[in-house]
Amino acid sequence: MPDHSAIGQLLRTGGHSFSFEFFPPKDADGEDVLWRSISELEPLNPTFVSVTYGAGGSTRERTVAITRRIAHETSMLPMAHLTCVGHTRDELTSIVDEFHHSGIRNVLALRGDPPGGPGTPWEPTPGGLEYASELVAFLQDRDDLSVGVAAFPEGHRDTPDLAHDARVLKAKYDAGAEFAITEMVLRADDYTGLVRRAADVGADLPIVPGIMPILGLGSMQAMVRLSGREMPPETLDRILPLEDDPAALRAEGIRIATELCEQLLEAGAPGLHFYTLNRSRATREIFEALRF
Repeated sequence: MPDHSAIGQLLRTGGHSFSFEFFPPKDADGEDVLWRSISELEPLNPTFVSVTYGAGGSTRERTVAITRRIAHETSMLPMAHLTCVGHTRDELTSIVDEFHHSGIRNVLALRGDPPGGPGTPWEPTPGGLEYASELVAFLQDRDDLSVGVAAFPEGHRDTPDLAHDARVLKAKYDAGAEFAITEMVLRADDYTGLVRRAADVGADLPIVPGIMPILGLGSMQAMVRLSGREMPPETLDRILPLEDDPAALRAEGIRIATELCEQLLEAGAPGLHFYTLNRSRATREIFEALRF
């Protein structure tokens, strides 16, 4: 009998998945916002939800605690992020043991950003792992885990060569990755290009596109720059005329995201993964517009 709590299997069933991503808040007020958003999104019955890991492994305890609480106190299927950076092999084993005892059976295996943030020099942790593919292989000793990885529609900022990026994804697949989730997609063509490159190198795994609606121009441009990319000109043409009208800009950002979601699903995406920033309203609006 298949394990229906394994995300890798759920994504191969043929239906569209719909998932949300949260991050560990820094204080009590942020915690209140997070759990309010979770309670507002739970009625949408997402396929799964994920909880991120801070740069340098800085949110380990909060990531585990939030993921555990989602598993125990909600109806939603949680997935915890796990990074190479900042951890030895023994520490990684300890974290995975925590996942197991908390009932967490799905993990997104990442190299992780350096402690200094994206674009700063990367150095492996002594006694640890250097690549996400090594982390995936490391996790294969635990046969109760479904392991996913990250994928990059325009290539990773540290390896902009798209052919090389496809080979990196293939290495993760060969190591045992069952599915991939992309960083935020800015154009449907970028996603379909990634899927095509993955197929060409034999990385036969479901690739779920990541979605982040434009709710503010400055904040979105900053996030895009962090990933080493630029906002598409066709998107700026629609957004820039509205930069002095926040409500109109937000509404147009929701429309753009909804159109992108429709294009991605029509192109064969197995689902959509929303970067919620711990807020629920925009995701609920897009969900309603898509008539899931």
